[in-house]
Amino acid sequence: MAHGGHQCACGGHDEAGLPELDVRVIPHAIRHATIFGALDGLRPGAGLLLVADHDPLPLLAQLEQRTPGAYAVDYRDAGPDVWRLELVRRA
Repeated sequence: MAHGGHQCACGGHDEAGLPELDVRVIPHAIRHATIFGALDGLRPGAGLLLVADHDPLPLLAQLEQRTPGAYAVDYRDAGPDVWRLELVRRA
């Protein structure tokens, strides 16, 4: 078994800090599904840094509707050109 119980060879367990998901480059038609897929893959206590070109309030509302209280959200940057949010899966 690899470092920390991680079994694949992706190298993801070697990353320092939160992985960054820059959704500005993802087509709008699949953007929310992509984000939900990334968040669903997080283990409790793990998180990611979401980067968007607008305040993702509709996404946050959908996330809360799908999984109430499952994620802690902290704005790192709040516009006007870029929004960075730290999302961490609660235990």
